[in-house]
Amino acid sequence: MTREPERVILAPAERRDAVLHVIRSARERLILSLFRCYNKAILDALAEAVRRRVVVRVLLTGRAKGSKKHLKWLHAFVQDLGAEVHRYADPVVKYHAKYIVADNGPALVASLNFTRKCFQTTCDFMLVTHAPELVTGLTRLFDADWTAPPTGLPDIPGDRLIVGPERARRRFAELLQQARSSIRLIDSKLSDAAMVALLKTKAAAGVVVEVRGPDGLGTLVPHGKLLIVDASTAVIGSISLATLALEFRRELAVVVRDRHAVQQLNEFWNSLPPLPAGSRASHASPKVPRP
Repeated sequence: MTREPERVILAPAERRDAVLHVIRSARERLILSLFRCYNKAILDALAEAVRRRVVVRVLLTGRAKGSKKHLKWLHAFVQDLGAEVHRYADPVVKYHAKYIVADNGPALVASLNFTRKCFQTTCDFMLVTHAPELVTGLTRLFDADWTAPPTGLPDIPGDRLIVGPERARRRFAELLQQARSSIRLIDSKLSDAAMVALLKTKAAAGVVVEVRGPDGLGTLVPHGKLLIVDASTAVIGSISLATLALEFRRELAVVVRDRHAVQQLNEFWNSLPPLPAGSRASHASPKVPRP
C-alpha cells in the first residue's frame, strides 16, 4: 500500500480544516494533546467522534499562564462529551506539546493552539503524516505521559521527533552544528545563551544565519517556530530556543526532510518581507530578539 505523502499546512485559512480532517478520520482511537482550545468546531468534532464510539483521550497541561479557569472549563467540558481527560501530573514540567493521532494515522504535529487567533492571524506550522515511526513515537509519548506520575520518555523510533525537555537541547545543537551554508530561524523567543553562542559561531564560520523574531513576519503574528538548515532539512513545532522551553517543558517538534515539504517552507520564508538590517548575518552575530 502506498503511503500518503506528508503535508505541511501553512495558510491560516487551511489549519482548522486540517485539524478537523484528522479528528474525523479516527475510527477506533483518537489521542490529543491540548494546550488551549476555544474553537467550537473542534469541540463539536470531538463530540461527534465519541458518538461514533471512538475512544477519545485528551491530555491537558497542568497549568498555563492566564488559563487556569479555561483549563478547568475545558477539562469538564470535554469530559462531559464522553472523552477521557487527564491533566499532566509532572509538578515542574508544563505540557506545551501540540499533537493528534487518529488510529494508526494520520497524525498531526503543530505549533499552534486551537484558537481563533491561531486559525486566522499567527505564523504557525503543521505537519500531517502517516509515517509509522511518527505515529508510533507520538502514541508511545502520549501513553507514557498519560500515567500519573508520568513514566518518563519512552523509546521513540527514528530521529524525527524532538521531545523536550529530555532531547531538545541536544537535537537542536546537532542540527545547527550540521549547517554548512545556511540557517533560517523563526523564533520570537530565541534567548538561550548556548544556542545564541552556537548561532554566532556558525555565522563566524561563514554560514548565513537569518533570524526572524517578533519582526519580519509581515501581517502574521509571531507564534510558531521554524528552523531550516541548508535549505534541505526543516524543523517545525512548539520548541523555542529559550532556556525555559529547552529545559522545563514537555515540548515537541518534528524534523521534515521531504523535498516538497521543505520546498514549501523555503518558499514561505522567501514570501516574507525582507529582513530588517541586523537580522541577516554572514560573518557577524545574528540579531537576537529580546525574550
